[in-house]
Amino acid sequence: MERKNWTREELILAINLYCKIPFGKINKNNPEVIHLAKLIGRTPSSISFKLGNFGSFDPSLKERGVGGLPNAGKLDKEVWDEFYNNLNERIFESERLRAKFEKKNLAQLIDLSELKGLTGKTREALVKHRVNQDFFRAMILASYNYSCCITGMRNVNLLLASHISPWSSDKENRLNPRNGLCLNALHDRAFDKYLITITPNFKLKVSKKLKTESKNKTIQENFLRFDEQEIILPQKFLPDEKFLLLHNKVFAERN
Repeated sequence: MERKNWTREELILAINLYCKIPFGKINKNNPEVIHLAKLIGRTPSSISFKLGNFGSFDPSLKERGVGGLPNAGKLDKEVWDEFYNNLNERIFESERLRAKFEKKNLAQLIDLSELKGLTGKTREALVKHRVNQDFFRAMILASYNYSCCITGMRNVNLLLASHISPWSSDKENRLNPRNGLCLNALHDRAFDKYLITITPNFKLKVSKKLKTESKNKTIQENFLRFDEQEIILPQKFLPDEKFLLLHNKVFAERN
């Protein structure tokens, strides 16, 4: 049988899936791989192989010496670069494309109930914002295999996709997966308030403010016992040193 060339649309959908499933679960038996295969008329094996190809382009995997599958095509690299270098537009495009292949609209794929009654450009902007936010969360939780990088907590209802460089001040990197950490709600708040930070060698540092409460059992159990310990690293999209250094700098200034 003649091998069918991959189209740009198919590659975008494959990158969409690559971002949203743990690297260790890229295989032909994964239900999400099987589902995408059915959507675009390919075999689960071909989907898992293509996802492995994308791993060879992932800069954070290269830094860790982890290689994806070889023999990626020229179009694979072009579409990957186009996606990764313009996440704000391409994430939304990929979700809209997924909805098209699912024969649904975006409102059926994600919860947009709070936008009820809004119309026109205001609704369009908020839909895009919500779609991108949901994608970022899915991308970060999958990268950390659905566990808090400090405690290992795996209750998804208590996990957040936290930004290292703040959402409010760094618009360019709002959707950059290397600007994300998977944290539980308590440590997300502490990180946001610079009561804890994570160093470029991926160790947790606890602030002097919390250390002054060393006799408090809650502080001991939730913070002090993790001080100087290495976080649980993600399988892909390793935190970028430049974002960690910026957070470290503010942490030092406030402590």
